[in-house]
Amino acid sequence: MYLSRFRFNTARPGARRLLSSPQSLHAAVMSSFPHLLPTDSGTADGSRVLWRLDRNAAAEVLLYVVSPDQPDMTHLVEQAGWPAAATAEAPGWQSRPYVPFLDRLAEGSVWAFRLTANPVHQIRRKEGEPTKRTAHLTPTHQMEWLLDARRQERSGFLICEKPAENRLLPGGTTHHKRPQHGDRYELMVRDQRNLSFPKQGAGNASTRNRVTLVTVTYDGRLTVTDPDRLRATLTQGLGKAKAYGCGLMTLVPFATTAG
Repeated sequence: MYLSRFRFNTARPGARRLLSSPQSLHAAVMSSFPHLLPTDSGTADGSRVLWRLDRNAAAEVLLYVVSPDQPDMTHLVEQAGWPAAATAEAPGWQSRPYVPFLDRLAEGSVWAFRLTANPVHQIRRKEGEPTKRTAHLTPTHQMEWLLDARRQERSGFLICEKPAENRLLPGGTTHHKRPQHGDRYELMVRDQRNLSFPKQGAGNASTRNRVTLVTVTYDGRLTVTDPDRLRATLTQGLGKAKAYGCGLMTLVPFATTAG
């Protein structure tokens, strides 16, 4: 497994084209692996190519990729990077083995995390109708999606709660006695994006031939409850829409200071 990072040169037309189309960017990511096709979903052990965009600033857009094999991103550098600055030692992207990091995960350890996901649920509008996948649209429901106890257990982590003295609201509740997740947990939801684009190969732009999805980015802290399950989450993804830049969770050590 490898974790790779590429920075877009947002002044270039090729970068703007890729950043405006999740399908084009997915195809470009998959083209980093000569033996894979854009439609390949993963390997026999469940590992797959995952990617995520981090839009930290207008001129700092980073592409993260987790993959079973080491990528060759030469084409991305040529289209959307700084090809004139590329050298054999610094080709224009960074790629490191991921397994040594994954092996460091231990039960009870605490990490800061980032995840871009497609939080959805199944609804039935009328009795007798089949259920329909629908996006969560409010920050409260989007938080509830990630805080779901079964989802956290299956994924091998537990979102950290704030100490009571650090909460702004008594008991972490608001009106209607709903949990105020943004105050109770070390979790923030941001950067909601409502995407709509034609399906690949669709002959026309009708509603039936379009992909529509909502993506959000989660930042927070988690505690490892099951290292093996968390390793699977980090290499297989979390949630839906993985082909469109969702599901990739990354961790960084959470620095604590002695009291």
